[in-house]
Amino acid sequence: MIVADTNLIAYLLIPGEKTAWAERVYARDAHWQLPRLWRSELRSVLMSYVRNRMITLDKATQIMVFAERRFGMGVDIASADVLALAAESGCSAYDCEFLALAKRHQTLLVTSDKKVLRAFPELAVSPEHFISMAE
Repeated sequence: MIVADTNLIAYLLIPGEKTAWAERVYARDAHWQLPRLWRSELRSVLMSYVRNRMITLDKATQIMVFAERRFGMGVDIASADVLALAAESGCSAYDCEFLALAKRHQTLLVTSDKKVLRAFPELAVSPEHFISMAE
């Protein structure tokens, strides 16, 4: 089990230059835990693709429905845990929801967010690093 950040989900579901990395992470560990926040963040990502005419609104809706079926609705995270991690690190409370979930499950957050990777090297790894850990 891993915690996947929203960008990793987007890379997996929206074809692009990082899709292959996301697919390799998913092939290595398909049990992704997510905080409830992931759905709102993915909706924002999808809308930026729609606004930039990279996908249609219908396609964005299809991706979102598929994502919710695959990953579920997410889990609640204790606010105190999120706020403590954000205060300690300077990372956003949004990012710290994913980190708090990884900490709760004693697993890794797989993310490309450089600030998170620097602030939490014991909890966060890049997709490339995660894949190399299995080789």
